[in-house]
Amino acid sequence: MQIYLPIAELSVNLFLIFGMGGAVGFLSGMFGVGGGFLMTPLLIFSGIPPAVAVGTEASQIVASSVSGAIAHWRRGGIDLKLGMVLLIGGLIGSVVGIWLFRLFRALGQIDLVIALCYVTFLGVIGVLMMLESVRAIARAQRGQPPIIRRPGQHIWVHGLPLKMRFKRSGIYVSAVPVIGIGIVVGLLAAIMGVGGGFIMVPALIYLLRVPTNVVIGTSLFQILMITALVTVLHATANQTVDMILALILMTGGVIGAQFGAQASQRLKGEQLRALLALMVLAVCARLAVTLVATPEDMFSLSLGSLHQ
Repeated sequence: MQIYLPIAELSVNLFLIFGMGGAVGFLSGMFGVGGGFLMTPLLIFSGIPPAVAVGTEASQIVASSVSGAIAHWRRGGIDLKLGMVLLIGGLIGSVVGIWLFRLFRALGQIDLVIALCYVTFLGVIGVLMMLESVRAIARAQRGQPPIIRRPGQHIWVHGLPLKMRFKRSGIYVSAVPVIGIGIVVGLLAAIMGVGGGFIMVPALIYLLRVPTNVVIGTSLFQILMITALVTVLHATANQTVDMILALILMTGGVIGAQFGAQASQRLKGEQLRALLALMVLAVCARLAVTLVATPEDMFSLSLGSLHQ
């Protein structure tokens, strides 16, 4: 069944897009990630223009983050002060990211920039996750306990100025790295169409020593606010948010997430991280191939300039 996407300006198979949303929703529920770093490349692979894939996926992340943020808020799992400081950096990063997006789009290089960002970040994150999960599996097989990093441990970050006390997280750290993390996440949301949780959660845990029971809710709060801003900016400044596509993906994602949450209970944590790392590296490799492969048509005509 074909359905026309007005912003993407093409027809797609409804069941294919719904299935993609369900598959990524399954992975989100299984691994506890937003899924944007997987969905955006999949949309590009299916023929959706990269600019539309980025803007639309940001809108889907807003919807998927709302329920999770509300649930964590009710359980007291959000450090509002930490979230607001992260949001300051996120606002800066988002505005700069949208400006860069428009600049590269005007130069006709936005597709290349998006692909390069994904290959770089997915490659780095995938390799780090795989190494960590392999070490964890090896320790488990030898009967050794997992390495636990405690909130009280101090590293170089704690020597930076402009320190603030975040009572809910029980930490006393500089606002500089907090704002810096927010800026990076804002840039990623604007340019790559991702929530940035796969960067922010490890950074908060390993860099700032934020307790795990506070990290997820605080991350969702910041992601919700930033992706909402990015969606509005993309819709108004770039006209790249296709709500019909977003609604199809949201519906499939909600259904798939329920099954993914049940499947996650059957695997160990290190096994889940290893599987996720394999998928991240597979998507990275697929995108890398598209960057170096010779296209079927050496030249193409585009009406993109009419939309500037």
